Amino acid sequence: MKKRIIKNIYPWIWKWHFIGGIISAPIVITLAITGIIYLFKDSYEAPRKLELLQIEQKTENKMNFQQQWEFAQKEWKKKPTGVVLPKSDDECTEFISGRFSHKSNLYIDPYSQKVTGVININETDMHKVRKLHGELLLGSFGTKVVELIASWMVVLIITGLYLFWPRGRGWKGFFTVRTNQTKRILFRDVHALSGFWFSLLLLLVLAGGLPWTDVFGNNFKWVQEKTNTGFPATWDSRTLKSKPVGEAISLDEVISKASQLKLAGSTIIDLPQNPTGVYSIYNETNELSKMEKIHIDQYSGEILVRHNWSDVGILMKARLWVMAFHQGEFGLWNWYLMIFVATGLLILSVSAIVSYFYRKQPKTLGYQKYQITSL
Repeated sequence: MKKRIIKNIYPWIWKWHFIGGIISAPIVITLAITGIIYLFKDSYEAPRKLELLQIEQKTENKMNFQQQWEFAQKEWKKKPTGVVLPKSDDECTEFISGRFSHKSNLYIDPYSQKVTGVININETDMHKVRKLHGELLLGSFGTKVVELIASWMVVLIITGLYLFWPRGRGWKGFFTVRTNQTKRILFRDVHALSGFWFSLLLLLVLAGGLPWTDVFGNNFKWVQEKTNTGFPATWDSRTLKSKPVGEAISLDEVISKASQLKLAGSTIIDLPQNPTGVYSIYNETNELSKMEKIHIDQYSGEILVRHNWSDVGILMKARLWVMAFHQGEFGLWNWYLMIFVATGLLILSVSAIVSYFYRKQPKTLGYQKYQITSL
């Protein structure tokens, strides 16, 4: 009975693994290659950013931060929404406008009182690579295609593990490639072995990519909202207001407060956009447990709310962790591991295609029709 069930299930699973794999392979290869390229984003963009940031330090005629903010409002067509806390006196001040793909950065030399440059994120080379990786340059439709392929990859991994299990070869089948057989079997073994050994890591990487998608990502956010396991309501400043009493404090005072906080990583200050808006100080760091967000009244300078990692819900913590892992942000070990996994995915996909082209009947699709017999 058991053998008959296996006999019926195996060809059915193999058929869907085969069809799904052939359809998915070209896109999976694209995702692997663009993923590897995007991992070099920081190294690729560092020289340009360093060129814009570095300035000759002087002692006279330096604009304070409030003056620089006013200067940015006059010289920039876009409205400044944030400023990055400078790490030294020989750096330009970096103002931010917008978010995500619409984000732009303006660099001001406070000594020469000039704009040294502007970076529009959606015009950069790496943004194009990201768009190819995330949506195949097809907009919302492409995002859904990538999500479908990523979801099907989970099915391919699970079915692949079942099909791979080396029945009759013993433990040797988990470690060896049959080089003394046909090329088809050789590449099929490479495909099977790489799929087996990379399976758990691939599932973790896929988990890190799905939160960016439309269907899974939006539904995951919905679950976070319903279960109160996301960011606390006051993590975002939209629910907070400053009390317009007297004159507003200067940006210099806010930057002084931000400096005293000594937050890990890079410190950013969101600027108030109206008379009742607040200053929001937060950090971008690879050490997620050191994330903080502080909201300040723009008139009194009083801290309205201060949040840290312990205030973040469990689903948001999990989401942030897998997304950071997906991008190799936890240090060199994580970066090299992602290079390793993406390369493994490339080998896995290419070996499957090569094995397919070496099939026994080149002029056919490559799988035999069958009928499920009664149990």
